Amino acid sequence: MTVEEVHRHLKELADPAIARHSRRFFKTGRGEYGEGDMFLGIRVPVLRGLVRQYRAMSLDEIQKLLGSPFHEERLLALLLLVKKYESGDEDERHEVYRLYFDNLRFVNNWDLVDSSAPYIVGHWLLGKDKKPLYVLAGSDRLWERRVAILSTFYFIRKERFDDTLAISLLLIHDPEDLIHKAVGWMLREVGKRDTGRLRAFLKKHYNEMPRTMLRYAIERLPENERKRYLKGLE
Repeated sequence: MTVEEVHRHLKELADPAIARHSRRFFKTGRGEYGEGDMFLGIRVPVLRGLVRQYRAMSLDEIQKLLGSPFHEERLLALLLLVKKYESGDEDERHEVYRLYFDNLRFVNNWDLVDSSAPYIVGHWLLGKDKKPLYVLAGSDRLWERRVAILSTFYFIRKERFDDTLAISLLLIHDPEDLIHKAVGWMLREVGKRDTGRLRAFLKKHYNEMPRTMLRYAIERLPENERKRYLKGLE
């Protein structure tokens, strides 16, 4: 299976009306976070349904697909990488991880990050040196910083919270709303499993957290407690 065959198939599935909606939804206008991104107009469930059909694609062909100017082709490439990673042995998983890191410039919207980073980067780094995440957290690229915090979602699912909390603190003054949402989301996930760890983090840092980050983080706490945080009364 070649990337050219995939191109042809996806163009047959393209829908201009869906593409117009996607351009608005993913903020592709001038100065917006997805500026210039191009869409074919294919919904995510359709792309997920294609993974089984194209799962035999080589990593070289998937890498070519990941370099596509079309958002849906990049997403399909990432879903294929996740599938390759899940079914691979240790060497194959390392190869997928390296390919992912070497092509982070193409993982350039929130859905692309969220559908791949925990399952490749997070899984690979569990039990290993987490330095790559801290390097990404200091990146000047929004999407690399989002990879840093979203990768820790896999750690959270394994009841390991230290890196999520440390990277959250590194990103607490980030200028981007999409990072505020991502950090708040991961803190909320920590709180779902260990409310004490979340409350300890909030006690020290809630006053400096951006409002959006704080709202996401406290979403599952009791209402009276949420109100106190939002009023600065804790």
